[in-house]
Amino acid sequence: MVTQGTETSVYRAIADPTRRAILDLLRDGRRSAGDVAAQFAVSRPAISRHLRVLHRAALVEETRESQTRWYALTPEPLAGVDRWLTGYRVHWAARLHDLKRFVEEGETR
Repeated sequence: MVTQGTETSVYRAIADPTRRAILDLLRDGRRSAGDVAAQFAVSRPAISRHLRVLHRAALVEETRESQTRWYALTPEPLAGVDRWLTGYRVHWAARLHDLKRFVEEGETR
């Protein structure tokens, strides 16, 4: 369940481009922390901090197997972001429809 506090932490988590890139990476399946870190030109401790923020926002789940930490995407918290964006999608679809009508009317003159 996503609470108001969790939803706020989701927005904060996805505000960072590196964290969004990590989420994109995890869309293809779970990865070890080392594998995630190897994909970025920043330090491993920095990636660990990013993964911690994503975990606290419930956007990734962490499992441990021996010495390895595995991370997997948990997209459910992004549903709130999607609901928020719906109003903007409707707005832009209407604006694009208006633009299309304007252009087509100009072509018939």
